[in-house]
Amino acid sequence: MRAEEIRELTDAEVRSRVAELEEERFRLRFRAATETLEDPLRLRLIRKDVARMKTVLREREREAAGAEVRGPRRTKAKRASAGKKIAARQARASATRTTTKASGSRKTARTTKGTRAAGAGER
Repeated sequence: MRAEEIRELTDAEVRSRVAELEEERFRLRFRAATETLEDPLRLRLIRKDVARMKTVLREREREAAGAEVRGPRRTKAKRASAGKKIAARQARASATRTTTKASGSRKTARTTKGTRAAGAGER
């Protein structure tokens, strides 16, 4: 069920539908424990429908209380800014890895490990 369809229902209808879906989910989970389900994806769909309905109910409660309903968490500008920060962090990490490789500490550890394995096999 889509959110638009849920918003067209009254609160009482949504609550009764949530109760029906939760009961159906319970029965399906019980059957899933004892036998193979024909449509195991149905459990996931029910769970997500219940979450959508509860979200719509919560939005209505917040509106009734006078609280402002939040929109998307990030604007495009904030997402772009976050992307730039991540790219800069990755560039710094890449520079650090290059420096570590140049020092030879990792290469030495690999060589030592390989030499020990070869020496143990010859004995």
